[in-house]
Amino acid sequence: MTSWSLAPEAVDSPDATGLRRDYYAEVASRYWKRPATAEEIDQGLAGDGVELLTPPTGRFVVGRYGGEAAACGGVLMLDAARAELTRVYLRPAFRGKKGASFLLELLEAEAHRLGARRMVLNTRLDLTEARSLYVRHGYDEIPAYCRGEYMEIWYGKELGSPPAP
Repeated sequence: MTSWSLAPEAVDSPDATGLRRDYYAEVASRYWKRPATAEEIDQGLAGDGVELLTPPTGRFVVGRYGGEAAACGGVLMLDAARAELTRVYLRPAFRGKKGASFLLELLEAEAHRLGARRMVLNTRLDLTEARSLYVRHGYDEIPAYCRGEYMEIWYGKELGSPPAP
């Protein structure tokens, strides 16, 4: 039986880089209603702050299905108590195999280990699959905690007290 394995990974590993490129290509292409070019993907990833997704400021996770890089996501500490969920992505061929739920659970645990008591995120209204995932996992719509060109809706979830050191 094929199964998922998920673990923290360096954002610049070959698999993490490929997943981040695929993530940006999909969300940009959906927004622009046309395929993003390689140059546009490079521009979108340049200076995107991904280097902060390492402890103590964050964490990046890669999920593999049957050993193949299939999913990714990150958490970024916004302050001592809040982490932001970011770059959550499953390659289309791996959707519907429960990987998104496993990924979300691990990202919440990683945020908790970093000290977060609350997880927040922002997304676009057209990313309906992602929004459904968040709501299924207990995220509620919240007031905007940040602003940006591609931010249209915000969600939050209490994680509880972080584990004792």
